[in-house]
Amino acid sequence: MSDTIKPIRIKTRERDSVLQSLQAGLVPKIGLHLIQVGRKQEVTALLKDLERIENGGAAFRFTIGRFGSGKSFFLNLIKNVALQKRLVVLSADITMDKRIQATGGQARALYSELVGNLSTKTQPQGGGLRSLCERWISDIHHNVMSKGGNEGQVHQQIKSNLRDLSDLVGGYAFTSVLSKFYEGYIQNDDTLQSSAIRWLRGEYATKTEARQDLGVREIVDDHNIYPMLKLLATFVRMAGYTGLYVCMDEMVVLSHRLPSSRARQANYEALLTIINDCLQGNASGIGFLLAGTDEFLEDKRRGLFSYEALRSRLCDNSFATESLVDLSGPVLRLPNLTAEDLFVLLSNVANVHASGKPENLIVDSEAIEAVLHKANETLGAEFYKTPRDVVRAFVGLLNILEQNPDTNWKEVIGTDFIQKPAYPISAEEDLVPNSLSPGDTDEDLASFRL
Repeated sequence: MSDTIKPIRIKTRERDSVLQSLQAGLVPKIGLHLIQVGRKQEVTALLKDLERIENGGAAFRFTIGRFGSGKSFFLNLIKNVALQKRLVVLSADITMDKRIQATGGQARALYSELVGNLSTKTQPQGGGLRSLCERWISDIHHNVMSKGGNEGQVHQQIKSNLRDLSDLVGGYAFTSVLSKFYEGYIQNDDTLQSSAIRWLRGEYATKTEARQDLGVREIVDDHNIYPMLKLLATFVRMAGYTGLYVCMDEMVVLSHRLPSSRARQANYEALLTIINDCLQGNASGIGFLLAGTDEFLEDKRRGLFSYEALRSRLCDNSFATESLVDLSGPVLRLPNLTAEDLFVLLSNVANVHASGKPENLIVDSEAIEAVLHKANETLGAEFYKTPRDVVRAFVGLLNILEQNPDTNWKEVIGTDFIQKPAYPISAEEDLVPNSLSPGDTDEDLASFRL
C-alpha cells in the first residue's frame, strides 16, 4: 500500500473535515483534492466554460447523475477550480423554501442564500460580499492616488464606474446602494455599510424599510433575482475578478417535490430564460452549474422534459454514443466510476485517514480489494452507480480498525458492513410530498394514486 500512495502532508483540519463529511455521506468543503479521482473529461469541459466566462461570455450547464453518484462532489470540485481562476462563486441548495421562481418570497430567499455564500479565492468558505465591496473601493482609491489624485477624484471615479451599471435592468437602485456603501466606508459608518450589504443580499422584505435606511425605492424580490445576478456579475468584474459562477444543487426539488404543476411551470420558464440568455450571448461574465438527477431531467410528466421548450434545448446529441462522447451541450452526464477509479478513491481515503503518512496506514491493497468485492456482492448493479455508500462503509471500517487495534479487517468485512441505500433509487419513490407549500395548489391530477 505504501507503494501506491505518495507521501503528502495533510493538515489535521483537512483530514477531519474529509473523514467526518464522508462518513455522514456529505461532500467535504475542504480537502477535495486529496480524494479526487476520475472525471477528467468532465472537468476539462467545464474548464472551457470558465475560460469563456473569463473572456466575457456566459455558460450554462446541468450536471446530471443519480443519487449518490457524486454530483455534489463534482459541483464542489468545480467551485474550487473556479475560485482558483479568480471567479466569484455563489452556491446554494434548492429547497421548498428556496427556489428560482415563486411569489411568496422563496425566490428572494434563494438569492439571499446565494449571495450570503459568496466565495472568493481568499474567502472560500463564503461570506465574502463585504470584502468584495471593500476591495472595489480600495482598488479605485489606490489607482487614483498612485497617479497623484485626491479624495475628490476617487469619488468621481467611483461615480463614473457606477454609471456603466445604471444602464442595466435594476441598475439605478443597485448603483445607489453601492454609493451608500462607499459613503459609509469613507465616514466609518458601520450602520450605513451594513444596510447596503443587507440590501445587496436581498434581505429587505419591504420597500418602505429600504427607503428609510438607504433612500432607494426598489428591493430584491421574487421577480428580479436573475437581473440582480447579472448586475452582480458586472460588478465583480469591475472589482477585479474574472466573472461570476452560480452553483445550485438539489434541482430535483423543483421537479419532484413541488406538488403544484403551476409552480413547476413557473420555475421551468425561469430556467428557460436563463438558458436562452447564456446560450444566445445576452449575458456576460456569468456562468451557471446546476446539479440534478436523471429523473429531474428526463421525467416526461414532472421533469424538465415535460416542458417542450426545455426538452428541445437539453436533449442529447443524436450522434453521441458510448464510444462517441459530446461534452459541449448544456447537459453533462456523470458516468459511473470504474473499478480502478473506486480502488484509487478508497486508497486516497485510507491515505487521508493516515494523515498522509504511509507508516500509519491500517489497511493494505488486499483489504481495499476485499471491500470492493464485498460491495459488489451487496449492491450488485448499483455498485458503480453509488460510490457514496461504498465510501461511507469504508470510512466506518477504518474507524473501527483504528479504535480496535486488535481487530482484523477480515472479521469486520465478513459482516454485513455495507447496506443497500435507503434513499429512493427512482424519482417515483417517496419524492412527492404529502402536503402543499403555502400558496401552492395541486393541479397535477396525473400524480393522483390510490
